[in-house]
Amino acid sequence: MSKKYRVGIVGATGAVGQELLELLFKRNFPMSGLTLLASSRSAGKTVEFEGHKFTIQEAKPESFDSLDIAIFSAGGTPSKMLVPEAAKRGCIAIDNSSAFRMDPNVPLVVPEVNPEAIKTHKNIIANPNCTTAISLMALCPLHREFGLKRFFAATYQAVSGTGAAALQELSDQVKQYANGEEITSKVYPYQIAFNALPHVDVFQENGYTKEEMKMLNESRKILNLPNLMCSTTCVRIPVMRAHSVAINAEFEKPVDVERAREVISKFPGAELNDDPANLKYPMPLFYQRKVKCGVGRIRKDLAFENGLSFFVAGDQLWKGAALNAVQIAELL
Repeated sequence: MSKKYRVGIVGATGAVGQELLELLFKRNFPMSGLTLLASSRSAGKTVEFEGHKFTIQEAKPESFDSLDIAIFSAGGTPSKMLVPEAAKRGCIAIDNSSAFRMDPNVPLVVPEVNPEAIKTHKNIIANPNCTTAISLMALCPLHREFGLKRFFAATYQAVSGTGAAALQELSDQVKQYANGEEITSKVYPYQIAFNALPHVDVFQENGYTKEEMKMLNESRKILNLPNLMCSTTCVRIPVMRAHSVAINAEFEKPVDVERAREVISKFPGAELNDDPANLKYPMPLFYQRKVKCGVGRIRKDLAFENGLSFFVAGDQLWKGAALNAVQIAELL
């Protein structure tokens, strides 16, 4: 009989927390118990899922004394306070925030890409940023075949990346527009409905946002390519869930489109969806709540000598967050 684990979800009331709850049951993760943790504001609330009833508990250091694995999706500040507490109590913390991703002592893991990195964990494992994880479902198999040198990316990011309040705001704005009412914005600095906002996360001194720099720094660490170069522009669009990324990549070796399609089709995290003549290509509409990310529009890049251009779509709440964290737990 396989071992069962005492599991906790920190940030259980958020958008990603709800997906974690569903995925743990959907994928039959071996649990002897499940504890839902959140801030003191949510403590005492009840959550029901598939016949199971849970009472939310306040996340405190002592919460982890009775847990084997805790998956954190509560944001950077709570993670910085509680992840080390979980680790020193013998609980393995899988953290969705950016707090520990670039810590040299913490593995940053995408199970299809660098599963071996998990062996170095000291009770803390970092989950990558959503756009990084989704992009790597195409970049990794191509890198293994042709040797990735550098890439440019433009992202089309769903409001699910901002959280439950942003999902509600987009829904409200669409209704306001349809009813001829004034459109109000609270989550984003501008209206997101029927708009494209070239602003995801906070701007840095170099003019890039934190989100854009994550693609560079995290890809370097996960692929073990410290000299990898990339430049990214992240854009928020009025899509509920599932991010998309347009990528132009340059490789060390000569590229072949048919070979690129072949290696992507065999990669466990990717689904080849590449038949433009028959209007088949990845779109966020078709990659919501899907385990694999779609890759298509594969063609030779016209600016790079050994380059490929392609388009990737994947569910931000799944591969970009909750699913990858559960896959890490499964890998453990």
